[in-house]
Amino acid sequence: MANLEPSGASTEAFEQTAHGARLRATRLALWAVAAILAVRQMAVVLTTPSGERLTDLETWVGPNGVLHVKGSLYDSTRFTGTPFGGLVLKPLTKSAEQALGWGWTFGTLLLVVALGVVAARALPKPVSRCTSLLATPVAISLLMLSLPVRNTLWLGQTSIIPVLLVLLGCFAARGQRESGLCIGLAAALQPTVLLFAPLLWFTGRRRAALTTAGTFAACTALAWAAMPHDSYTYWVHHMAGVGLGGKADALANQSLHGGLLRLGLTGNLEIVLFLLLGVAVAALSLRRAVRYARDGQLLLAVAITGCAAVAVSPTTWQHQLLWVLLAVVGRVGKRASDRYVWPVAVVLVTTLPAEMMLPHMSALYPLRDNIVLLAALGAATAVPFLSRTSPYYQQPIPAQYAPAVPARFRRVPLLPFLRRVLTRPNLLLELLLLRVVYAAYQQVRLAATGGSNSKGRATAEQHGHLVLDLERFLHIDIEHAVNHAVAKIDWLRDFFGFYYESFHFVVPLTILGVLYWRRPVDYRWARASLGFATFLALIGFWLFPLAPPRLMPTLGMIDTVHGVQDFSKPDYGTLTALTNQYAAMPSLHFGWALWCGIVIVLLAPKWWMKALGLLHPFFTVSAIVATGNHWVLDAVGGAVVVAAGFGLSYVFQGPRARVVTAVAAQEELDPVQAG
Repeated sequence: MANLEPSGASTEAFEQTAHGARLRATRLALWAVAAILAVRQMAVVLTTPSGERLTDLETWVGPNGVLHVKGSLYDSTRFTGTPFGGLVLKPLTKSAEQALGWGWTFGTLLLVVALGVVAARALPKPVSRCTSLLATPVAISLLMLSLPVRNTLWLGQTSIIPVLLVLLGCFAARGQRESGLCIGLAAALQPTVLLFAPLLWFTGRRRAALTTAGTFAACTALAWAAMPHDSYTYWVHHMAGVGLGGKADALANQSLHGGLLRLGLTGNLEIVLFLLLGVAVAALSLRRAVRYARDGQLLLAVAITGCAAVAVSPTTWQHQLLWVLLAVVGRVGKRASDRYVWPVAVVLVTTLPAEMMLPHMSALYPLRDNIVLLAALGAATAVPFLSRTSPYYQQPIPAQYAPAVPARFRRVPLLPFLRRVLTRPNLLLELLLLRVVYAAYQQVRLAATGGSNSKGRATAEQHGHLVLDLERFLHIDIEHAVNHAVAKIDWLRDFFGFYYESFHFVVPLTILGVLYWRRPVDYRWARASLGFATFLALIGFWLFPLAPPRLMPTLGMIDTVHGVQDFSKPDYGTLTALTNQYAAMPSLHFGWALWCGIVIVLLAPKWWMKALGLLHPFFTVSAIVATGNHWVLDAVGGAVVVAAGFGLSYVFQGPRARVVTAVAAQEELDPVQAG
């Protein structure tokens, strides 16, 4: 008995030591990722030909740049900054021009690192030790991946400086006077930063607010005295920079002004509407920002104010949108499963091109063209961020998990922390991830041939002959006979053509939708299995580009779906700009159909439903062979990746939750029956 307490204490100490070692290893790995991303971004910029990178920096050092041309900043270049910005940056000398590319890029990376450090340390308290140690490398990595930082590095812009100055003024400055000085300098470089002056005033930092306004006025007056013509051009003739640089209705201008112009509004109506909306957004966002600042979430308040500045500025170019990424610190949702929706949406919006976020449909163009603006408006005025006084702020409603029981194999599941969740996942997050994953899938398929179908033609046709030779050896080369037999029967040709084009997406999406609504536990299992299968198929597309039978010039196949192909043209296989015509092995047409059949057979409650489920892969394999779009072995490959997908889901997470629940229930009944 005397040894029990020391043994327990030593066990607890061992667990703490192991946890600390894992934390250090994780932190080191995250810092390594941040360093790799930084090196990669610098390499991408500096290995690009000089005429194609740092194009905005050419505003200064190019043959027609500020350093070489006498006269107005705005007449001689595409300079769009404030006169004070020009006054401060113009003293760059010719001696620095040779090293300016390296120095500018490396200096920008240092600013990004500083921004990440300050933002991570500004997280609202209390935060766990784990969060405090891991937040900085995660913040730096997200910044490195974001479009604003990538554009800033590529263009040679200075847009990180105002954001960093604001964060330093809010979180690092020792006194209110120093705080106001930093934010006032930022406002002199980016005038809409003046929105932070009311935030400071209404949160009790009135001396900082007055200093901000005074610093901005002094810097602007200094620039006006030194460059009166340029100041008049910027503030009066161009109304605070409107019209300088790119057109105000360009997609890169993610402000309310740019959004209204893209909607077709012009003239006085657009100006009045922009001013009214701008005032409303500024007032509402400042009210929200003050509330969250008083709640102890000053970083969120700063992000909200910055998002409002994005919206109300006449022009807000892509490299000026870092404020949207800072809004990721806000917490939204009472359930643990909902907590990831907002941060994932913000990271995707600020990291991926708008074309990957929404489908290529004309009805969605207004949303797609203004998606960053909408995210900024949402953060500034509408997203219901939780208060720290909410009981769900620290402890959201936890997810429900299936009871854990041993699998058939000792090492399964390999990832026990990926437990089967019983509750329905967040629909918005599912749709968002589904769209992004499918867009990435399209890009990978296209990139598998070097970016175009014509580049992979020779290799794909060579692989086609290899597959045909193997099928002849196995006596399964039935494609030509089936294709010509079906082509002679009009109704059968039309049926298989319609089936090939119509059911590939409809059936899997329908099954996922029904499972999501009726059987969320099985939805997660089925979705994971389909995702693994698709990922493995992409590897196959990349490693083994394969021409389908209809694109083999010497086989005499009849393309019953796409029509006659002109084999004399080098790009005859390029039916669309977004589809890799040589992604035939494995066949996802058959693979996804087989996945549908397996899911229906396992989950359908009626025997006739199971029978109908098996008909879908049968009709699909018949269609892909009859239309000449796949080889028989492509279907075999599709079956292999689907089987591997279900296998990986089982290996990583164990049996699907429905099976686990049934086993657990049976184990509970056995003792009762024995008694």
